[in-house]
Amino acid sequence: MRAETRARARALQALYAWDVRGAGHSGNAALGRVADEIWDDLGVPRPVRDRSRVLIDTLVAHAAEIDTELKDLTTNWRLERLGAIERSVLRLGAAELWRGETPVRVVMQESVRLAERFGSEASARFVNGVLDALARRLGRL
Repeated sequence: MRAETRARARALQALYAWDVRGAGHSGNAALGRVADEIWDDLGVPRPVRDRSRVLIDTLVAHAAEIDTELKDLTTNWRLERLGAIERSVLRLGAAELWRGETPVRVVMQESVRLAERFGSEASARFVNGVLDALARRLGRL
């Protein structure tokens, strides 16, 4: 597995842990602390941790904008009513799209794989549709 793929999976694990611990109550700044705890517990190597940190920091810096975009695109599904995995994968994919450094197709493919791995096939289809719409809205597709 490539380092970037491992980094996305580790970032997702941190996002998921933050989410299920009550993200709305602890604030975005707590995400960095949760990530460090998770990565310490898992013994995540420095190169993977550094790449994961870039994604987490992007999400912390742009959380309000990212969630607003996702809420607009999931009109039939309130973001807070989605499962924690789907919400976390969407936030992670959106943060990577926000950065604009990784090709859109790679972001989408990796997000779909994460949704399949940690969620379900239905989760993967949902994530694909929302991130495709977000990429178009951001002018990346």
